[in-house]
Amino acid sequence: MFLLKQLPSDEIMSAYARRYPQMDKDETRKALHMLQTASYLMRDLEKLFASHGLSQTRFLILIVLEREGGALTGAQVRELIDISRPVLTRTLQGLKREGFVAIDPSQEDARAHDVRLTAAGAKKLAEVLPEYFALIRNFMSD
Repeated sequence: MFLLKQLPSDEIMSAYARRYPQMDKDETRKALHMLQTASYLMRDLEKLFASHGLSQTRFLILIVLEREGGALTGAQVRELIDISRPVLTRTLQGLKREGFVAIDPSQEDARAHDVRLTAAGAKKLAEVLPEYFALIRNFMSD
């Protein structure tokens, strides 16, 4: 997350541009503003997810499983969201304990497991998504 509340002034940006010829002042300003704005959105999303007992990672796993409409292997989930194998394993185990996903041995690969969204997981998404989309709509309209 980008936690800089006050972006550099034009004077500071100009000083950096003089010291570092690789810097494009306007593009850097746009990038910093984009990072700051995205951080505010992520902060609001994290609050929303936490209010539903989720994290961004847990939400992304559930939404990817729903979007793909069937069972995915752990490796396939990792290809769709950028997390490490240990984080995926811990997160899936937690989602399984809460009944949001089912994890079964793969029929195609004895070394793999298939992960699928359960009815409880679909219900959890149905609770979160209206608020999620409203938050994004409101954020983008500001």
